[in-house]
Amino acid sequence: MNLPVEPGTYILLLHLPVTQRIIVGRLGELHFPCGYYLYVGSALNGLHHRLRRHLRHDKPLRWHIDYLRREAEIIDIWYALGREHRECPWATALAAWAEVKPHVARFGASDCRCTTHLFYSPTRPASHALTAPLRLVEPQLELGRAFGEPLPGQKTGGEGPSPS
Repeated sequence: MNLPVEPGTYILLLHLPVTQRIIVGRLGELHFPCGYYLYVGSALNGLHHRLRRHLRHDKPLRWHIDYLRREAEIIDIWYALGREHRECPWATALAAWAEVKPHVARFGASDCRCTTHLFYSPTRPASHALTAPLRLVEPQLELGRAFGEPLPGQKTGGEGPSPS
């Protein structure tokens, strides 16, 4: 998979096939219903290494997402290039989006004032609809997509997940 080396902000779409209780570091044991999760993150030192790390299974548990990632598969990745601090505005936009609900207070948000950077939906959020809440905060946003077919007007960084 060809991931960009430039800095940027990303959204992981994960699928959890069965409801589980997962221990997530200092957040403790948490309930995760089966379904889909959107996780907002940033990689201001480069997307390639951060996204590759998220795709790996054999890694030390460092961030909240690492704990969920042990049980859930990444099925899509969207990203925007640049050093802009988009993570919190994107999390705020997703919190207001009717297709998802905030899930687990402080998840991925221990270094900011956001409620969470993790969002849940029992059904897969429509890929084409994801751009709408993000463009409310950044109308000229150009999103790249690392998996699947690019949507009209989107850049693509690769064909899909590599085996892990």
